[in-house]
Amino acid sequence: MSTSAVEMEVPFAENVTVSVDTLRVDLSDGRTISVPLSWYPRLLRATPAERKRWRLIGRGLGIHWEDLDEDISIEGLLAGKPSGESQASFRNWLAKRSERLTMRSTRTRAKAARAS
Repeated sequence: MSTSAVEMEVPFAENVTVSVDTLRVDLSDGRTISVPLSWYPRLLRATPAERKRWRLIGRGLGIHWEDLDEDISIEGLLAGKPSGESQASFRNWLAKRSERLTMRSTRTRAKAARAS
């Protein structure tokens, strides 16, 4: 018995929209793929502003969120693969994020106090 392999060309991402519960990606072949945001805990925990700050990488083969240190491949989306991040890694990210947000909030309050 012989098997033939079908080679698929992965389309490129052209636009990305992130809502409160969905990641939506418009592809170069005319399709739009939507997946639950719960597949990507970092995006789920992000602020609306952070979710909007994305950029295409690899000429549209992936999406990167600098603020969140998150990368998602189009191939993974098409294969239906949620984040493969371990719970330990995610906990470490949450802890560092919490520290960073606390420091930012402290600086903002100090700045406001100096201005008044």
